[in-house]
Amino acid sequence: MSRLGYDDVVNSLDDLPSLPAIVMELLNSIDAEEVDIAVLARKVAQDQALTAKTLRLANSPLYGLQVRITTIQQAITYLGFQTARNLITAAALTGCFPEHRCAGFSHAAFWRHSIATAICAKTLARHLRFNQDYAFTAGLLHDVGRLVLVSGFPDHYARVIAWRSAHDTPWLDAERAVLGIDHVDAGLALAEHWNFSETMRRAIGHHHAPELPGAGFLATIIHVADAMAHALDLAGVADELVPPLSAVAWQAVGLDEETCLRVCEETETQFDAMASVLLS
Repeated sequence: MSRLGYDDVVNSLDDLPSLPAIVMELLNSIDAEEVDIAVLARKVAQDQALTAKTLRLANSPLYGLQVRITTIQQAITYLGFQTARNLITAAALTGCFPEHRCAGFSHAAFWRHSIATAICAKTLARHLRFNQDYAFTAGLLHDVGRLVLVSGFPDHYARVIAWRSAHDTPWLDAERAVLGIDHVDAGLALAEHWNFSETMRRAIGHHHAPELPGAGFLATIIHVADAMAHALDLAGVADELVPPLSAVAWQAVGLDEETCLRVCEETETQFDAMASVLLS
């Protein structure tokens, strides 16, 4: 079986299912200062499956609302636009990619880790006074290149899984050894295909190497959140490896022990409620 090149990945992207237009609009408008909430609510409401999952999230114990939310407009009103945007995006992304194509790959475990990283990144961002919306979305998408490879090249990726198991190495090393390309490359290809902002592209492209010039602080947040989510083992994967933590990134976030424990506790507290709805 031949190795893959960047062009092979790019050419495979057209075979992926398209995200709903409203989700593409949300992903590409995080920087927008003014959003017509009524128009947004009407667009989301046109997708019944997306609406149902978003409303289940809004009514989950995670937010502790005293009223029952029955419309997207209500969700935005009671939760705020940024929180509602995160819920809509998460609801769409977790149901976007085809499942059961690749032997040995668990979509549930993948999304459990991604959700944990998103929650942790958002919590970190709040403590660091960084944009929480960006942090949540980047955390959710940081490993999306793995789904690109699994969806487009399932037989190739099954070999990656076997190689990693035999050699007990991080995913990046296994991917490069078997494929000649890794999930960071694939994630960047998808980010360009979906017209993500430059900030989001840098976060996806540098979350394993946040110390490189031009990586940006969002990549640092995602790098630390990724490691913390692995350490918390919320994906439920046996013998999961915690990726190496960049000393530069850890110093940059400057967490003391008390804050670190608080971030972990908040992540664990919010995780079950969100994962149970998104992955049901």
